[in-house]
Amino acid sequence: GHLDPSSHQRVLMKTGLILLIIGHLNFITGALVHGTVLRFVVDPQDAISLQYAIANTASIISALLTISCGIAALMLSRYLGPSTLKWAVFALSTSSSLGCLSCLLGMAVSIGLTLGSQGRALLAPCTLTNVALAPVSRECPFDPTRVYSSTLCLWAISLLLDSMEIVFSIRCLLLTIDLLHL
Repeated sequence: GHLDPSSHQRVLMKTGLILLIIGHLNFITGALVHGTVLRFVVDPQDAISLQYAIANTASIISALLTISCGIAALMLSRYLGPSTLKWAVFALSTSSSLGCLSCLLGMAVSIGLTLGSQGRALLAPCTLTNVALAPVSRECPFDPTRVYSSTLCLWAISLLLDSMEIVFSIRCLLLTIDLLHL
């Protein structure tokens, strides 16, 4: 049913704060994945590493959309009157929902490709060398010991955060639809 204005304000404020926090966490997660692994791995000639970069970039962009949606929802919770603000929240929550859904699918594909290739694309920049003390070692621009598990863990966290972003963006969208009387 329809909520009274004070209930809309409380629910929009809570939803906006949640979107703001989740968006920041997802942005940090995407930055960690890029900073620790993907900046070394991305090769335009390799389809898998290019998919990793596209999915991670889309995740960062959708996190920024979610943060913007949260800020706009917080502003709308304070000022329910302006219809341009309602339409802005409507547009931001719609684009945030769709962006997070595409990121969710992209991250799922990245996880599937990584599990399917057993992390070979993540270790592609590494070269094998023979050393007298160790028969085979890897020379990498990053620490290869935990790159596989760390990347998969960060992507799983990103999947969870994208799911939460979708739920709360849709909640914000429904509240805005109610405010616009659509």
